[in-house]
Amino acid sequence: MTHLTHHPPTWLAGYIPDLPTPFDEAGELDLAAFAKLCERQVEAEVSAIVVGETAGEASTLTPAEHDSIVRTAVEIAHGRVRVIAGAGSNSTSQAIELTRRAETAGADAVLSVVPYYNKPMQAGIFAHFRAIAVSTSLPIILHDIPSRTIRELSDDTLARLAKSGQFIGLRDGSGDVTRPMRLQPLLPPGFRLLSGDDTTALAFIADGGDGCISLVSNIAPDLCRAIFKSCRQGRLQSARYLQSRLAPLTAALTKESPAALKYALCLLGFMSPNTRLPIVELDDATKAEVASAIAEIGDEDLACPIESWHGRRFPKGSAATS
Repeated sequence: MTHLTHHPPTWLAGYIPDLPTPFDEAGELDLAAFAKLCERQVEAEVSAIVVGETAGEASTLTPAEHDSIVRTAVEIAHGRVRVIAGAGSNSTSQAIELTRRAETAGADAVLSVVPYYNKPMQAGIFAHFRAIAVSTSLPIILHDIPSRTIRELSDDTLARLAKSGQFIGLRDGSGDVTRPMRLQPLLPPGFRLLSGDDTTALAFIADGGDGCISLVSNIAPDLCRAIFKSCRQGRLQSARYLQSRLAPLTAALTKESPAALKYALCLLGFMSPNTRLPIVELDDATKAEVASAIAEIGDEDLACPIESWHGRRFPKGSAATS
């Protein structure tokens, strides 16, 4: 297949939400709720949305379900924001199949994770991603998250892959905030480095990173945009203050993701908290922690509807109406 030439992706920057996949009481996709999540982010003026990846419980989705959420996101986005589809697997042939299906469904790019469980050597990781690139004309964002994959994407392997313009960026879930400064001399101009860890994202961006593929921006996209803007303008004190406002929420979401994210969005009235096994709903103590964290940023504009996902009104003064 002849690859398209991919220009430096100026759109791949800032806080980009990793959207969860809503399920109804029967465990089926709730595409109406998913469409609302997508539209909310479009209205918040994000540059892109990630669907069917880590927060989206991708490992429990059938190929047909994955197609449905990508198509729904593309339909709602309608060219206003880019749609990045999760398309990773620890089987190269399955990753190729997911990538091809994402392209057919209209995705603008794919996010492809280092193969997990298999513990491939770096030569195998390189060959895996090159095989995916040959199968598609879409731009590819690499996802390095050693806590889930055991094997890291080494700096050398990343630099080798980035010689192809088809690889446009990295979602770095390593938590290593020194990586942008270390990598930039090794990478072509325009290759984008995004944190995959909300806790260390501000330090990552301040050290030369281009943004964050984020959980917390699902809850507070406007606040995340203000953090990024402040950092880019050199107003680090302001950025750190805003980041501190989000710290309890970030801690609560990252502890039990994506169940905590789904519960938070339930409190805000966007979706059911239903998950799929082996993920289960939060226990009462963790629910209280999430609700408290949302209440702490209650004076920020969370753009939340007054009613919960099933139509009940929240009590006055609750986390969702504070």
